[in-house]
Amino acid sequence: MAFRRLSLCIGLSLCVFMPPRNSPGQSNNSIEKKPPASSWIQAWIDANLATVVEDYWWLHENPELSYQEEKTSEYLADAWRKAGFDVTTKIGGFGVVALLKNGPGPTVMLRTDLDALPVTEMTGLTRASKKKTTLPSGAPAGIMHACGHDVHMSNLIAMARLMASHKDRWRGTLMLIGQPAEERGGGAQKMIADGLFTRFPKPDFAIALHCDASKATCIAMREGYMMANVDSVDIAIKGRGGHGAAPNTTIDPIVQAAELVMSLQTIVSREVKPTEPAVITVGAIHAGTKHNIISDRCDLQLTVRSYTPEVRQLLISSIRRRANAVAAAYGAEPPEISLSDGTPALFNNVSLSKRLRNTLTETLGIDRVGEAEQVMGGEDFSEYGLAGVPSVMYRLGVIESGRLEALKKRGQTSLSLHAPDFYPDIDLALPTAILTMASGAVELLQ
Repeated sequence: MAFRRLSLCIGLSLCVFMPPRNSPGQSNNSIEKKPPASSWIQAWIDANLATVVEDYWWLHENPELSYQEEKTSEYLADAWRKAGFDVTTKIGGFGVVALLKNGPGPTVMLRTDLDALPVTEMTGLTRASKKKTTLPSGAPAGIMHACGHDVHMSNLIAMARLMASHKDRWRGTLMLIGQPAEERGGGAQKMIADGLFTRFPKPDFAIALHCDASKATCIAMREGYMMANVDSVDIAIKGRGGHGAAPNTTIDPIVQAAELVMSLQTIVSREVKPTEPAVITVGAIHAGTKHNIISDRCDLQLTVRSYTPEVRQLLISSIRRRANAVAAAYGAEPPEISLSDGTPALFNNVSLSKRLRNTLTETLGIDRVGEAEQVMGGEDFSEYGLAGVPSVMYRLGVIESGRLEALKKRGQTSLSLHAPDFYPDIDLALPTAILTMASGAVELLQ
């Protein structure tokens, strides 16, 4: 039975609940209840999914690399504009901002990334990407949405159409952004630097999702840290070259590098608290030209991962200290050490995470909302949280359960994002994306 609330002040403030007055002949049981958000959202999905899936396939067939997302941003901007949003392009490069104002209320930002990867698609799909590029090394490569950004974009195209056609269901301002260069870790920062939160309303909340190679129709959430700080470190070790048969006349940079590589492995095991996640990986080492020539230089490329700012600083300081110490031990010049592609750790706002988990559990059912594991991958959606916007990213399962079972039978534990054979089961993944994102947005836009 429905009730209406009357506040009566009698000495102390008391809340008294009274049954509503009915029209003559009307019983309380005949009063219509407002349907839950999931019902009208699902009805829209059922009626419009085919159109959004076609958007997905266009985006999948036309991927563009980081900082080159010109056609992608135009496609997204056009779709948002046709849905009735006020659209601004070229924010921080090829970034797109779309606003739909619907009276007083909070501002909620939904974010998608735009860029693809230099990966040659090997999915065997009829509408696989056939785009090509040339890498800085001169080697040829394909271009592919191997990380699911095509899913993210088609989801926000659906969000624009859905929310614009149901303005009676929410109030406030809906802000959609298409962010370039997530894969390079710089797009969010560039959009912020170009006035994302000064030229446009600063959001009260921000939500994003990311594809995960797990069961479609399910999502996973986590409060607090979910993804890592990411730093790329380049070390140029200096030496003195010479003949391989006369090493006493040289300062061998390869020997220095070998000692440094082993030394770096003990930073995590001996300097970092065991309960703090951290990774230092030497991903590349380059030196020399011939068997009998000692080079005068050896280049190392490291990826460094952590969660807290304190551990991040400790790792970088220790790498510098040890690299300089090895050089000093060999009487070599100090190495050149540079950092690039830094991305801060992704921290999901705790109170917002709890609020959205409650909403999405009610929407999907408790068996379809899991606990997301912490991973050492990076995601520059974190920049918006550091800029003062309470933010949450959740993971979207995109692989049909039958495919996952088939993988297990072949002894393959899972599919991997960024792999040439990765693809989502879009007819299952996209409805869950739309349903969860819309339910979360409507919960906040009240």
